[in-house]
Amino acid sequence: MTKRNKIVYWIATIWLSLGMLSTGVVQLIKMKEEQAMMAHLGFPAYLLPLLGVWKILGVAAILAPKFPLLKEWAYAGFFFAMSGAVYAHLMTGDAAKDLFGPTLLILLTAISWYFRPESRKLTV
Repeated sequence: MTKRNKIVYWIATIWLSLGMLSTGVVQLIKMKEEQAMMAHLGFPAYLLPLLGVWKILGVAAILAPKFPLLKEWAYAGFFFAMSGAVYAHLMTGDAAKDLFGPTLLILLTAISWYFRPESRKLTV
C-alpha cells in the first residue's frame, strides 16, 4: 500500500468514524431534534437507540485491528443505513441540503472501504 493510499484511507476512516459516532450518540440518547426528524421521515422513535448502538459498534469494528469479516459487515451496514436515509429524505420531498450528511457518509464509507489496507481486507 502506498503512503498516499494509507493517508486517504485514514482520513476517510476517521471522518466516517466521527460522523457515525456522533450520529449514533445522538440517536442513542434520543435527542428531540432526532426524534422529530425520524417522525418526519415516517420512522418510529424506538428505532433510534437500535440505530445508535449499531453505528457505535460499527465504528468500533472498523477501527479495531483484525476481524475483516466484521469490518465488511460494518461497511455494508453503514452503506445500507445511509442509502436508506437518502431514500427516506427523497421520498418525503426534503430539500437537497438534507441529503448532504448521509450522502457524505456514503462517500466516506466507499472511500474507506476501497482504500483499506490488505490487513483489513477479507481474504478467501
